[in-house]
Amino acid sequence: MKIVGLMSGTSADGIDAALVEWPDDGAATPFELLAYRETPHPAKLQEAIHRLAALDLPAADVLSEQVRLDAVLGDAFAEATRALLAESGIAAGDVAAIASHGQTIAHHPEHGGTLQIGCPARIAECLQRPVVADFRRRDMAMGGEGAPLAPFFHHAVFSDASEPRGVLNLGGIANLTWLPAGGDPAGVIAYDVGPANSLTDGVIALATEGAERFDAEGARAANGTLREDWLAEMLDDPYLERPPPKSTGREHYGAAEAAEWWARAEREGVSVDDLLATLVAASVRAVADAWAARSGGAESGRLLVGGGGARNTYVMSELARALPGVSVEAMDAAGVPAAAAEAMAFSLMGRNALLGLPNHLPSVTGVETARVLGVIHGREWLR
Repeated sequence: MKIVGLMSGTSADGIDAALVEWPDDGAATPFELLAYRETPHPAKLQEAIHRLAALDLPAADVLSEQVRLDAVLGDAFAEATRALLAESGIAAGDVAAIASHGQTIAHHPEHGGTLQIGCPARIAECLQRPVVADFRRRDMAMGGEGAPLAPFFHHAVFSDASEPRGVLNLGGIANLTWLPAGGDPAGVIAYDVGPANSLTDGVIALATEGAERFDAEGARAANGTLREDWLAEMLDDPYLERPPPKSTGREHYGAAEAAEWWARAEREGVSVDDLLATLVAASVRAVADAWAARSGGAESGRLLVGGGGARNTYVMSELARALPGVSVEAMDAAGVPAAAAEAMAFSLMGRNALLGLPNHLPSVTGVETARVLGVIHGREWLR
């Protein structure tokens, strides 16, 4: 069964699209990644998404901007899918469905709610194919965090009979999945550890007035000097102390937080490189602390890294330094391209939704029973 998975993460830098062929019988393996494509968002669209998520708009404009971006992103998801299929040579009619995570603009487990935009009905109409979307809200209706959801995919494809593993996604937010040896889904623990690229991307965009959108390969952070006093403040964060299950997003680690740190750096004469070095150190420390808590302090193991942070050579080297004895490597080493993993996760969740099979892990999100997450749009095109 061929399913397209679509993902735009908290960084809102673009759309990841993955076309995966899954078994028709509900098994997760063997699978084949048939095509993968990244479609960057124009800088103005990324800025508009960040402004909406940060409520950096006049109050009277918030709802109209949300409606506008919902339509704009729906069309963008459809176009990204069309381009992916054109590159793969596979016709839309041969695809069973598209599974779209959408673009999160608000995630508030404390209120039992979350909001993703990128109108799935528009995607379905543009492509004349069924679209599975709105994965998070049913989990939250059951009292769960609604996130993270990718650990369902991590468990399905990375679990090992004899080796415990960690799976780390470094997008805007860092999320860690702990997979115990043997593959028991009840033993999987996963949660949002803290910020990854959201704050560093925000700072670099402010510091360069939009000329740069991220710190390529961590070059600026690598050139900076750690501010130990600021690091202590960053780590003195109530979210980091909360036990899992837990989840967070740009409402906590977003544009407003990045702007506060950059304004302070300018006031106190701290260079952008030093601030980036300190932000990376805080993110790495949060990951290392989470690894120690989940592994029982084990000084060996395997940590598979995905997301945009897997391409950041400085971050990867700092993770390896913070976790001596642990094999820190990109997910590619385990057969999944690091950049494609999130989109592939939603492809699998969409496949399960079509089959009426559970597609999340109760132990991860904090619910009692596994359900089938996702709403199907365009049912007339279902096979």
